[in-house]
Amino acid sequence: MANPSFLPSLSQFDIEHAAQLIQQAYGPPSSTTTPEELRRLQQDLFEIQKRPEAWGLAIPLLNNPDQNVQFFGAHTAQVKIARDWELFPGEHTEALRDLMVQLTAHSVSIGRSKFILRKLFVALSSLALKLAPGHPSRWPEWILSCVSAFSNQGASTEYVLDFLSIVAEEVSNADLLGASKAQMQQTMIDATAMVVQAITATITQPRGTIPTKQYTSALHCLQAWMTYLKADHLTTLIPLLIFLLDPGFPDDSIFVAASDALQEITTKSALSDGSGSKTLTEPLMVWLDTTGNRIIETTLATDEVSPISHSLCKLLVALGDHSTAYIATNISSSMPVPTGPTTAPTTKGHLTQNFLRLLLAYTGLPGYYGVDEEESEMTLGFWYLFQEALWSTDFYIDGEDEDRSPVPPDTGEGGESKQMLMAKAVFSELVKILRRKVAFPPPGSGWSRDHIEKFQVYRRDVGDTLINAYYVLRDDMIGYYVNDIAERLAARQEGDHWQDIEATLHCIMSIQEAIDMDSVQHLDRLFSPEILGRLPSTGRSRVRRTALGVIGTYSSWFATQTHPISPNVAEPNLLLTVLSYVVSALPDPSLSLSAATALRNLCEANRKDLAPHIGAFGELHAGLNNIPDSEKSKVLQSIASVIQAMPPNEEIPAIEAIVNPIVQNSMTPFKQPPQYLPDEARTSIILHLETLSGVAKGLTRTVEGMNVLEDESDLDAQSEAETLKLARADPRATKLRENIFTAIRGVVEVWSMDAAVSHALSDLFKSITCLPSDITLISLPAGPLLELVCLAAQRQLTAAWLSLAAILIAQLNPPVFSLNIKSGPPPESEGIVQNILPVLMQCGLASLSVEGAMEGNPDIVQEFFACMDRTAQDFTNSFYSLPPGLLDALVQCAIRALSLQERYSLVAACNFVSTLIHRSSVSDELSAHKTALLTTHGRALMRAVLQGFAGVAPRSVVPNLIEILGTLLSRAGDAGPGGGATQWMKDILMAEDFVPSKAGPEAKTKFIKAVAGSRSLKRTREAAQQFTLVARGLEGSSFGYSSLTM
Repeated sequence: MANPSFLPSLSQFDIEHAAQLIQQAYGPPSSTTTPEELRRLQQDLFEIQKRPEAWGLAIPLLNNPDQNVQFFGAHTAQVKIARDWELFPGEHTEALRDLMVQLTAHSVSIGRSKFILRKLFVALSSLALKLAPGHPSRWPEWILSCVSAFSNQGASTEYVLDFLSIVAEEVSNADLLGASKAQMQQTMIDATAMVVQAITATITQPRGTIPTKQYTSALHCLQAWMTYLKADHLTTLIPLLIFLLDPGFPDDSIFVAASDALQEITTKSALSDGSGSKTLTEPLMVWLDTTGNRIIETTLATDEVSPISHSLCKLLVALGDHSTAYIATNISSSMPVPTGPTTAPTTKGHLTQNFLRLLLAYTGLPGYYGVDEEESEMTLGFWYLFQEALWSTDFYIDGEDEDRSPVPPDTGEGGESKQMLMAKAVFSELVKILRRKVAFPPPGSGWSRDHIEKFQVYRRDVGDTLINAYYVLRDDMIGYYVNDIAERLAARQEGDHWQDIEATLHCIMSIQEAIDMDSVQHLDRLFSPEILGRLPSTGRSRVRRTALGVIGTYSSWFATQTHPISPNVAEPNLLLTVLSYVVSALPDPSLSLSAATALRNLCEANRKDLAPHIGAFGELHAGLNNIPDSEKSKVLQSIASVIQAMPPNEEIPAIEAIVNPIVQNSMTPFKQPPQYLPDEARTSIILHLETLSGVAKGLTRTVEGMNVLEDESDLDAQSEAETLKLARADPRATKLRENIFTAIRGVVEVWSMDAAVSHALSDLFKSITCLPSDITLISLPAGPLLELVCLAAQRQLTAAWLSLAAILIAQLNPPVFSLNIKSGPPPESEGIVQNILPVLMQCGLASLSVEGAMEGNPDIVQEFFACMDRTAQDFTNSFYSLPPGLLDALVQCAIRALSLQERYSLVAACNFVSTLIHRSSVSDELSAHKTALLTTHGRALMRAVLQGFAGVAPRSVVPNLIEILGTLLSRAGDAGPGGGATQWMKDILMAEDFVPSKAGPEAKTKFIKAVAGSRSLKRTREAAQQFTLVARGLEGSSFGYSSLTM
């Protein structure tokens, strides 16, 4: 044993005290020990580990008979090496190395528990990461030397393999860069031959002759070393691994471990790019054709997924992801594949089709996902890759073949390639299987809420897979689903359940996003009386809810159809048919949400076709009391969408009919303070605000109608805009808007401090204001509403009010699409902003000036500076018309925000500062103001930026601080105020009171020179990033670089 005299010596009392603390903290729990006491004990142990004397704890603790104490001794050695290495005397490093190797070898030889040995293995690996890199290396061939030391002490192969596994894990996860990383990688590569030999020697042993744990240790070791092994290493190991896939062996852990190793080869090895079809793909497929088939047959026969079967499913998925291109190319290939010296060859097409059959078998396992089985979901991702690969197989290149010619086409019936015919057959089977798998069980199954939620997530995932199937099958898939529903409806008997029809409807709904509504077939039959007319119109909530979802999802399809207006036409009006189905479900509380959503989508997409039937919507409005309150806003939005398609002058009476009751009868009575009103009043106010928002959204034009004011050559659009303008000037419309504003103002005056009411008001403000191209009869100007926002902010400043203020300020300077109109905010808008900006600033500064307010309210900080940023972009002049001292206070607040630890707050402050300086610099009339601003605050801004680099600010905002640095350098250069930005840098960085950091005078000087001599933001960014790494002590670490370049 190496002499441990170089380690600190501790008294027996200290050692026993530490052991007692360990036993109390990690021993069997006592009824008298409280959680607080346990935390205190663990904190005491942590403090002990931090002391320099703790280096001397490892050996005495390892010699303690208690395994918890032994573990803590090994853990202490690992912690000291990993965290406190810089404090360890350099002259004793080799002695520590030898001591740790001998301690570990001794622990292995006397049979310490694996969890203790693992800690010692980790400690050795940590020590190697400190000593092996460098020239000359202080621990050359460290892996071989450790293995030799263990073997000399009689260590079993199992323990050596466990050590090698941990070595690979620790080195792979080590935070190294440059030469150190390359040198450690080379030590691993140098050891691969020894590792492969050790693994091979174990897995070639006849089963039963060595412990099963030795097999699994070897296979786990192989997984850990996978990224270091060359392809030729893997080529020799793959047949051995396949041989271990024997379901007949009593202990299934060997099968599972071998399967895991093969999965790792497909994902993380030198063959993971899809190569190795001859050495990996085809041998595994040959095995699947025999043994794999037997496993799935047993699974289906017993209706039980064993661990081996589960592992097979994982292996199938991994192989499918690896060999997708091979499968897509060879799905119908007749090229031969050898199966062994004594068996007849097969074909690539047969092997590929058998693989797909196995995968389909797991996709369609009997029972319900999440209740009866967990495997079917695992296969879903393959079908996306398979569908993508089918379109990329014309020139499939096998990495092991020199023949790079395209695969010759093999045409089948109808002139379509056999490859695509086979692919369609596979996806057709997949569609049938998934339709069955997404069906809910019959009523009374007793599923818990968790089971239902998990199954619903599975159904959504299946929906994504069905989209891939649609890209292959197209209209045939829609036709299959529609026929399936029609056949099931035709065969229905009284009392039959609806879950199979509901499952088919769900599948149809899931693929909508992939469908071209202009050319899709079969939907007219789906929405006809033959199918939709035979679906239940009462009860049966799930199937009705899904049918409503289908209608809402396909609402835009109806806009591509011609709908007869006259009821006497023989052909039914499908739009009115589905509309009636939707409206009939509105009063049902369990269906009202789905029905209201479908109604909104239908009316939004088909407003022009529905406008002639506005009378029917009047009846719907008259029956509004029968609809749950929560959905009334959607219903009124739907009605408003149809109203919008009418001529503007005809809209006014209809809008009055739906808006006046909301304004006059529901909002204005609530004039008392909130504390004197019942909760029902608050709920009612929120409901009517949401309803009015819905009406405003419904009256907004659809996307195709939003370019009305943007194309001066479109005479029809100009005429429509003029008509709308005249309608807005109608006294009835004017009075309506006045009433709406009065009601809103009343709510703000009384309820603005209520969070829920404020949220509803915010949504209403966004809905009822707009850009000129989206104006409606009830659209309100942004200016008066902005004044209401200021009123609310003065009472209680919230992030919601500040966010809304930013939106309204942006609307005061709408984009200009005409070359004949001067860009820039109109004078009346500038006047509004000059009036409200001081109010918002005083609210914000008063709130954030309180100690701890900025740290405690990051949402307010973020939205406050976002609002200031928006104002600086559109109304820069307003900042220089503020009362004296207010702009200075704002900039000082922004400077304080640059030291916050919450990222979004700091980013918002950075954006505002950069915007204000930039926008002040592009206008000649603001030049003097910009100079005064930088003279007053430039040096303080520079200090905040540089201190942020040095560690005051989070690493994630360094790019934003760099933007401010670039702004200061470009807008306040060497000839700038107060000596300019470069001089500020020199003064601040070299000052004694600069924030302490790892950056010395040399690093600071280098940074200054790099920035001073740069004329590009790129070089400034690189210099600032390098200085940040140095200042934070992260130079040379991959973590440091990645954290600055995300």
